[in-house]
Amino acid sequence: MNTDVGNYFNNQKSPQKEVALALRKIIKKTFPKIKEEMKYGVPYYEDKFYIVALKDHVNLGFSIIGLSKDEIVLFDGGGKTTKYIAVDSPKKIDEKKIVKLLKLVWNK
Repeated sequence: MNTDVGNYFNNQKSPQKEVALALRKIIKKTFPKIKEEMKYGVPYYEDKFYIVALKDHVNLGFSIIGLSKDEIVLFDGGGKTTKYIAVDSPKKIDEKKIVKLLKLVWNK
């Protein structure tokens, strides 16, 4: 793991730390060779995904470049090039849905 990325996760408070680490694990499990780096102050994954811990939840962000309007509605957020899903508890992580969204974005 990139040291800066590791520090980012280790410096988060609970439950954001657990949520962020679980999301990272899903990304790494889905794409074992994916490049992980710090960008814009948060962990980024090949300009396709990012994880950002916020005050009361964690956003798993996705690049929406190349997605159709029908695909974009699967995400939250109002960005022009990125959208996200928000998770506030490890118990609320829907791994099947996340893997589906990761693969959707990866293949665009």
